[in-house]
Amino acid sequence: MGVICQFSQSEGHPSLKEFIPIPDIYPAGRLDTDSEGLLLLTNDGQLQKKITDPQHKWPKTYWVQVEGLADDAALQALAKGIRLNDGLTLPAEVMRIIPPETLWERTPPIRVRTTIPTSWISITLREGRNRQVRRMTAAVGLPTLRLIRWSVGPYSLEGLPTGTWRDAKISSGFHAGSTDF
Repeated sequence: MGVICQFSQSEGHPSLKEFIPIPDIYPAGRLDTDSEGLLLLTNDGQLQKKITDPQHKWPKTYWVQVEGLADDAALQALAKGIRLNDGLTLPAEVMRIIPPETLWERTPPIRVRTTIPTSWISITLREGRNRQVRRMTAAVGLPTLRLIRWSVGPYSLEGLPTGTWRDAKISSGFHAGSTDF
């Protein structure tokens, strides 16, 4: 949270350089500073392009805590595709999930309203527009409170402790890690 997904310095936010002591690697995709979860790093430009280019359609799964109850109509709309100001989104895989038990504490904590329930959904996308998940959930009346990228392609946070990384060994210089530093 609060870390900008780049290695160069940025005013107002710490960068990856402050947390990851590996030279000459770059993020394959980004998370905004309000999001948490899996970040893939590589020094292989072709692999980076394959991961991030929508033409290759690597699925990215997000666990999303939303304000309100995710009903069937909202889930169907998200699955079908949402018209945003930059066009119609591709269909997504969407389902309600129980609140994940394995989650780390969020800093700062989400906004809690005692009179408004929250729910969790899983959304799998095959495109990556700016703040897409947040804009999609808002469009169906379910503002995002917490957004966690759980997986990219075959790589997930399963078994990866918060703030750590592991070498996935799929290509020279490929690493997977959590951005919750």
